[in-house]
Parts: sequence; C-alpha cells; structure tokens
Amino acid sequence: MRPDPSDTPDTTDTPDTAGTAESSPDTAGAADAPRAAQVGVVVIGYNDRAHVGDAVRSALAQGPAVAEVIAVDDCSTDDSADLLDRLAADEPRLRVVRRDVNSGGCGSPRNNGIDALTTPYVMFLDSDDVLPPGAVDALLAAATGAHAEVTSGLCVRRELPSGREQPWQEPLYTAHTVLARPAQRPRLVHDTLCVNKLYRTDFLREHGIRFPDGRFLYEDIVFTARVLAAAPRMALVPDRVYLWHVRRSAEQLSLSLDRDRIDNWKARVAACTLAYDTLLGAGQKELARAVRAKFLDHEVRMYTRELGLRDADYRRAWWEHTREFLARYDAADWELNPSAPGRLLGRVVLESPEPRDLPRMRELAARPARLLPPYARTPDGVPVWAEDLPQITLAPYLTRPIAELPLAFDAELQPRARASRLLLRLHELYGRVAEADPREVDVAWQCRDDERIRGRTTVPLTPSGTETGTKTGPETGADSWSAELPVGLGALGAGTWDLRLTVRFADGAEREVTAHALTGAGRLRRSAVPSARHGVLLVQPYATHSGALAVRVASGVRGVVQVARSRLRRLLH
Repeated sequence: MRPDPSDTPDTTDTPDTAGTAESSPDTAGAADAPRAAQVGVVVIGYNDRAHVGDAVRSALAQGPAVAEVIAVDDCSTDDSADLLDRLAADEPRLRVVRRDVNSGGCGSPRNNGIDALTTPYVMFLDSDDVLPPGAVDALLAAATGAHAEVTSGLCVRRELPSGREQPWQEPLYTAHTVLARPAQRPRLVHDTLCVNKLYRTDFLREHGIRFPDGRFLYEDIVFTARVLAAAPRMALVPDRVYLWHVRRSAEQLSLSLDRDRIDNWKARVAACTLAYDTLLGAGQKELARAVRAKFLDHEVRMYTRELGLRDADYRRAWWEHTREFLARYDAADWELNPSAPGRLLGRVVLESPEPRDLPRMRELAARPARLLPPYARTPDGVPVWAEDLPQITLAPYLTRPIAELPLAFDAELQPRARASRLLLRLHELYGRVAEADPREVDVAWQCRDDERIRGRTTVPLTPSGTETGTKTGPETGADSWSAELPVGLGALGAGTWDLRLTVRFADGAEREVTAHALTGAGRLRRSAVPSARHGVLLVQPYATHSGALAVRVASGVRGVVQVARSRLRRLLH
C-alpha cells in the first residue's frame, strides 16, 4: 500500500547531517543509451480490470531494458486474470501468475512476483498506476553506473480526473546522487514507496527482504525499513519514474485512503513500530530515530487534521492508542526541533489523558502550521501551550526566525452582489510579530485543479489594538494586524480556490501562510451573486479539513445546476 498523498512532511525535522553524498554527473545522460534486457517489472492487481491493462502496457513500453513483466493476479473475480492472459498470448515478455486465494493485501502478490523473477533487477507497479516513458532506462543507467543495489527516482502523484500533479518527496530527488549507505541521508525514511525504486534482485534475496504477507496495511513502510536496514549502496535520480494515480471518487477507496476507521490508524502505528524495531535491530540508530520523527511530522499531523471529521468514540480510541505509542519515545526523540508542529502535537497527546484542544491542534497540524490563540505564559513569562500544560514549552518561538514561526491569520470572505470583500487579521505571537514589523500581505487564489493563480494583489497591514491604529514598528503595542480588500469572484471563474498569503516584514523577510476560516454567524453560507460576465455565480466559502479558507465557485445557470447534481450524487454515495 502506498502512503497517503494528502500530506508531505516538512524538511526541517530530519536534517541530513550524517555524511556527504557522492555526486554522479556521469550518469545524468546515460539513460539515452540503449540498455540490455535486465529488468523485471512485477505488476500486482485485484479486481482492477479497468486499469491493469494500462499498467502492464506502460511496463512493456519501457523498451528492451525490460526483459519480463510478471503480472500477479490476487484471485480477482472481475475477469482481470483473463484479460492478462489475452495480453500475454501476444506478448512473450508477459507472464501471468494467478493466486488461488486472495491475500487481502499487497505484500503477498509482490512476494510471489519476487519468487518468479529471472532478471537481475526488479521494479514494482500497482495495477492502477503507470510507468512514464524512460523510467526504467533512467533507473537502470544510474544503477549500473553507480554499482547501486537500490536506485530511486521521483514519483509524481496525479489526481484523477483533474490531472493535477504533485511530486512526492521532491527534495530527495533534485540531482543525481550516490550514497554509500542510507544513513548519509536520514530523510530517506520519508519515502516509504517501494514502486519508485529499482532493486537488485540478488540484494533482496541475499538479505531475505520481503513484504509482510497477508492483510498487512502499510506494508511499504515495513519493506522500506528492511531495505534501509541492509545498508545498500544507493543512487538517486531526479527523473520522473512513477505516476501514482489518486482516484478519490472511486467506489472503493485504496487501502491507504480509507482512514475513517480506527483499525486503519492502529495498522499504521503497527507498521511504524515494526519499521523502527527493524532499523534499531540492525544498528541503524539514526535512521530509527528519523522514523520516529517522521511519525510525529507526517502520521500524527495528517490524522490530527481529520479528527474533527470523526465521532467521539474514534477520537477517544485514537488518542489512547497514540498516547500508548508515544510513551515509548525517549528524551532524545523529543529533543530534535522541539517546537516543530508534529512534536508539539505529540506532546499535547502524551500529556493529556483525554482529547483536548482539537480545533487548535487541527490548525497547528496544517501545512504551513498555524498556532491560534490563546497564547499562554507561565507566571514567569515563559510561552507555553496552555496554562494547565506548562510542561509543553513554546520558548523556542522567542528565538526562531519569523519566517519559521506558525503565524496565524483569520480570514472571512463576504460574497456580495456589488463588491465581495475579504477580511484578514494577523495575530501577534509572543511579541515576535510586532518585533518583525509586518508591512503588507500578498493575497492570491490558487485553483485546486490546475494550480493556476488568480486575483493576486498586495495590500498593507494595519496594526490594531492601539489607540490610533496607524503606527508601525515594534513600538505599536498592536495585538493584531488587519487588511481588507475586494475580491473579483467572477474573475476567478468556476472551480475550487485556496487562499494563499505571503506576509512581508520590514527587514524583507517573508512567510507564506494560509488563513484560518472564521466560522459561525452565517460566515460560510452559500450565496448566489449576480455577475455581469456569467449571469450568476454560486459561491460557497468553506473551511478545509485543516481549517483553512477556500471557496467553491460555480458560474452560470449550467454551473449552478451541475453543483446541485454533484451534491446530490455525493449525498447518495
């Protein structure tokens, strides 16, 4: 199972300080040369007749470097296996392995594929994804040029049907790099995908590296830990080597996207526990600690954002299970970057027997993080999470650069017939905002589907909470800064638009942020707004799962009807 696409860990929690990687410029163009047939691609699928053919064809289309494609059907009931057999009848490189019993997961079929391999190298491919052209050549060139046992490239997740693309763990894949051992780059533990990598088959077999069998969710996390524990020589390439298709509208969500049951969280915790134990048992202490840091920054933040969507029983069970797991952390696990959002969230859970502060935790779990009021202090003035949790200190915020602080904006969109307005308010944070002297904020709306930007403008920030409200600089005594501006909803056009802000300070520093959506008193009400261009606009401001302000816009009568039909379909689904 692939990890969740809805979250990308920050780069600040696991700095790569363990060693110096080798550069490998000589491999950058090697993919242009023809490669001998050395690679086997293992494609796994279950009841995915609509997509498995495309996956297999994308593997075969890699060219002569692919000697064989092994398609493992996990006892499908939808004619998938027969389709694969028909493809194999015309393609000698394709072999079909049929399982007699459904495994319930992804690990066992991949293990079957490893057992059937006859090639020096292997890649894995899921039935609903594809390999982009040139992927195998790029990986194979780097592997042979660097004598690497594991070679990894850039995976791109593609939202369907919109086609929106987002690179996965892009900071790892900015240049051709060779690592003598994984500990040189602890951030490798964040890329738990198995599908964007080329493995030497004898490396996997000699070390007995296999996937967990049966219905084991998040088997990729464990497999990746087993690979890293064996300390392979690795090569990293910036090429796109895997297209990960995300189909959220599918009737049956992928295992990793189906997170509304507590068993899903327990399975993820179990996988992270096994990954940590595997690396620690192999003497890879730094990588093991990086796994624990990743759990806080990735897993805890992602599930915290969604706690508001769950019922009280789920929240209590999640809180209890998370506390039990975090109780195993030692002091060193909390020392690295103690004010990082994931660590603060973990400390709140660990120090509190019952769920608390969930709306505030949701905002801190956002990316970028937002720390909403109240801003408590101890009697001697030390910033803390809450007056009744003085052990959770926020003192590092007093010295960190302003561009790294979890600044909090409130935002309210007021759709109106004549001129829609956007109201913004930036909160003070223990005196640091006034000290940095915010001057202006760049406002833009980004389309959710294709990331195009509309409505960009820059407006001044006015200090409030003072008598005049006109002074600037640290001496203002302001407790917040505000801005108000018109919004041309008609110019945005149809679609879902996320509010993006960049606040600029007197010394030239900048901080990119999103804004907390104010709720209550009809603030997020759907409105029909007259438009000279479109006739009518249906405007729906709303709060995302992380609490940020976004807006859905439907234009024209046809657009309004489509929204109504779409909402009806969602309700029925």
